[in-house]
Amino acid sequence: MTWRFWMSRLALWFAVLVIFESASAASPEEMIAGGSRKVVKLYGAGGLRGLEAYQTGILVSAEGHIVTVMSTVLDSDEIDCVLDDGRRYRAKLAGVDPRRELAVITIAGEDLPFFALLESDRVAIGTRIFALSNLFGVAVGDERVSAQHGVVSAVVPLEARRGAYEAPYQGDVYVLDCTTNNPGSPGGALIDYRGQLIGMLGKELRSTASGIWLNYALPIDELARGYREILSGESQFVTTNTITAALDPVFLGIILVPDLLDKTPPFVESIIPNSTAAQACVQPDDLLIAVGGKAVASRTAVQGALGRLAEGDPVLLTVVRQGSIIDLDLGPLQKEESRQKLLPAP
Repeated sequence: MTWRFWMSRLALWFAVLVIFESASAASPEEMIAGGSRKVVKLYGAGGLRGLEAYQTGILVSAEGHIVTVMSTVLDSDEIDCVLDDGRRYRAKLAGVDPRRELAVITIAGEDLPFFALLESDRVAIGTRIFALSNLFGVAVGDERVSAQHGVVSAVVPLEARRGAYEAPYQGDVYVLDCTTNNPGSPGGALIDYRGQLIGMLGKELRSTASGIWLNYALPIDELARGYREILSGESQFVTTNTITAALDPVFLGIILVPDLLDKTPPFVESIIPNSTAAQACVQPDDLLIAVGGKAVASRTAVQGALGRLAEGDPVLLTVVRQGSIIDLDLGPLQKEESRQKLLPAP
């Protein structure tokens, strides 16, 4: 047999493969429908301009584990979760990873559709993608979440901020050529044209260098690593809803920004001179994210976490400052009569 015979056979074989793959491959509509069943709509705290009360989440287990973006939306006693088919659940915050700004919440579900969360290889630049999210909150019941299509245009370290807040995560992210930087989009699923989860849509942030809004996603390997660390306790940031008492951080010399809503993020407005906080180098504009390793996302949560400390217990704070996460030791909690001396004069 001549080489022409074998070349013709090889060409015929490749043609059969192409026809078979075309016949068996799902259409974009089927990919979107399949992916949307594993994406949920989340509703919680917010309501003011720039603080939307909704975002998106991704189902990653049949029992109801959901990964999403850590935000003020989750800082609520009542987080509502709506599935693609309209079923509603009350969700609980299981834990957060402040460095990746990742949160895990849970619902009491069974046999739910979910994305397998594996530490797989990152996709290449130019990979075609779908971004699935509840942008602008247009889906409230059994309506399907919105789908945008585009490509991964770059893989770069994240250097971003929103106002005075600078993102603590500075690892690589996927930069997308579709506009995913919308209210409600954070926490949405990024899938490829085979329907595989490859990342999670990030927060509404601007580039530190250029000031333009970023359309980006956290790659699945970082997502899977953060999810595993939260469940195993490796992240050291767990949550608790049990509040036995409340202690205003002003007794430590910390004055937080005034309440604008029930769940105001705990930014430091000022420090009382010569106080415990001043000696520990707590600074204005610091964002408190943990007290003693317990995640806090509001003034109320900070007061509750401090209130659970007994006299003499170490006061350990974790803050975000200029994009870095810093641990601060304020020493042992003083007796009440000593703390009273720090109260501002009337």
